[in-house]
Amino acid sequence: MTIYLVDIEHITHTCPAQPEPHPFDTRRTIVDTIPGGECRTPVTIRCGTTTAVIPCHRHEPAKRQCGACRNIVRERTITTRTHEVAA
Repeated sequence: MTIYLVDIEHITHTCPAQPEPHPFDTRRTIVDTIPGGECRTPVTIRCGTTTAVIPCHRHEPAKRQCGACRNIVRERTITTRTHEVAA
């Protein structure tokens, strides 16, 4: 399984239409990637007389993919900043 480690930054502000602070910009930064490796259960597909072997992540839903093809996203840090407007 491929693991992605990300940092998330939410930038909030207030406006006349919605006086409560709310996020208007969310940024995600990939910090590290741990590759899962080669597909362990490739799928053979046929189209007419042509056959091809493809990795299971290109054909199967997530719950039927092998462990090497699954993706996991882990959040390392979540930061919230307030956008200040100069008057």
